[in-house]
Amino acid sequence: MNDKCFKLSTDENELGKAHEKLASKIAGWTRESGRFETRIPGLVFRRCEYETEPQSYMHEPGICLVAQGAKKVLLENETYVYDAFHFLITSIDLPVIANVIEASPEKPYLGLMMKLDLKEISQLILEYDISISREKPGRGIAVSRVSTALVNSFLRLTDLLDEPENIPALAPLAQREILYRLLISEQGPRLRQITASGTHSEQISRAIGWLKENYSKSFKVDELSSRVGMSTSTFHHHFRAITAMSPLQFQKCLRLHEARQLMLNERVDAANAAFSVGYESPSQFSREYSRFFGSPPLRDIKRLSGVYQ
Repeated sequence: MNDKCFKLSTDENELGKAHEKLASKIAGWTRESGRFETRIPGLVFRRCEYETEPQSYMHEPGICLVAQGAKKVLLENETYVYDAFHFLITSIDLPVIANVIEASPEKPYLGLMMKLDLKEISQLILEYDISISREKPGRGIAVSRVSTALVNSFLRLTDLLDEPENIPALAPLAQREILYRLLISEQGPRLRQITASGTHSEQISRAIGWLKENYSKSFKVDELSSRVGMSTSTFHHHFRAITAMSPLQFQKCLRLHEARQLMLNERVDAANAAFSVGYESPSQFSREYSRFFGSPPLRDIKRLSGVYQ
């Protein structure tokens, strides 16, 4: 065996051991299927004992790591699959459809998600004089090969769950290490672009922030592009480059997601949910909802609520 093959075998062996430890840690804190908020701010565990149906949601900026199993995420017509050898990262809020594609009671899906603190990322860039890439921004979502060092960083973070009294002092340090490792990885340019003032990525991020706060309002694209300091044509180009959709499509996704939450969590009927998020026509809302979620509002909410007639 040559040195290169030996190194690859050693790296994979070390990564396998790190994943076993992380899987054991997540399994210990998740006794049944579900999503679990941990005591560490911004850190969430997920366990699934069966493959799941596709679910739509807004994916906030974060890194998703799998200790066991695999998951698929759809953004418009693009597919992103990640498993124990890959992580998924999102630098902006994106409307996605996702499902667990590898899980069983004997070997459940075990994963975690850590929210990205963009202010902390900016601080790290300043402290360590990390250069900002001038490359054109790509998608606000990507999948990368995971390293043993990154998994071990997450192990140090999750170990603190056994020392709750030390979480306030030590968790920020462990999260800071994770962010630093991401900044010096192949995904570093994506994070540096989104946090650097004046870059196209940062301008699009501000536009998305405005859309999230004003999703029920009508808007003109030229006014929104002017708000973030871009020409209309440049704004259109970079918005689609980062989100895979137009600003109006993005707003529609926001409205449909919010309407779904109103119907599911607050028992609001479809017509009132439609008006609440900015639709003027309940019939148009029902058509677009069916097209986006795959079934009409009432049927979809019954399915999500576990109520079938």
